[in-house]
Amino acid sequence: MVVVDVAAADDATTLAFQQLLADRWATASSEYTTRDAGEPGVRLRCYLDLRQQLTYHGCGEMSRGERCEHPFTSVG
Repeated sequence: MVVVDVAAADDATTLAFQQLLADRWATASSEYTTRDAGEPGVRLRCYLDLRQQLTYHGCGEMSRGERCEHPFTSVG
């Protein structure tokens, strides 16, 4: 289990980064961000289970527990 604290300029960026993590690993994600009074930007915390990688089966279908080659991973 890994705890990931994300800080970004806006909600869209933070939630997009969380989605990239969720596309790769089993993730307990958050649906909202938090703001600290007087501080710029937003924060989000999510939890990853690195033991459960997701596998792509085409058309966006994925299953848990199999090794995954992420579409953004370069080979070679």
